[in-house]
Amino acid sequence: MKVMCLNGWGGKLHEKLLPYLKNSEPDVLCLQEVIHSPESGKDWLTYRDGDHVLAQRANFFRDVSNALPGHVAIFCPAAQGVLWDQDQPVPSQWGLATFVRRSLPIIGQIQGFVHKGFSPAGYGEHPRSRSAHGVRVYDHSAGRSVSITHMHGLRDLNGKMDTPERAAQARRLLDLSDRFQSRVTS
Repeated sequence: MKVMCLNGWGGKLHEKLLPYLKNSEPDVLCLQEVIHSPESGKDWLTYRDGDHVLAQRANFFRDVSNALPGHVAIFCPAAQGVLWDQDQPVPSQWGLATFVRRSLPIIGQIQGFVHKGFSPAGYGEHPRSRSAHGVRVYDHSAGRSVSITHMHGLRDLNGKMDTPERAAQARRLLDLSDRFQSRVTS
């Protein structure tokens, strides 16, 4: 079974990423920093946070879903905020996505927050909400089930280092994964 876990960077590299995913043919793709703007038909929107301005692929979730038509696509929002089409606000969701090859039965799922909770009215203060998603699939070729859980780690504005908040997030991910595993085996 081929499992791939990537940060989507809001679709910034979609032109290279989508062909890569098609050619790689992952059985399970875990993707973080996924944008989902279901009410927009635009390709690109703009994220604005003070001096921080980034282009975002408006429907990155849809783009990856279209690139992997043989997969079940699951989107797990962490927050809903606003992206911009010039001066027009566009409601957009940010979160995780999991893509599972349709030939692999999904026999269990879990979703929960490993930092804060769902933010329905803005992306929130840093460090922002983080969700986690787990799937349990049955791998016919191996004759067994496999559990896969993923999340986006907390971003520390001072760099990537261990912090008490990141350690707490990791413990919550382990707890979520353990609860998922005990549900499946009981």
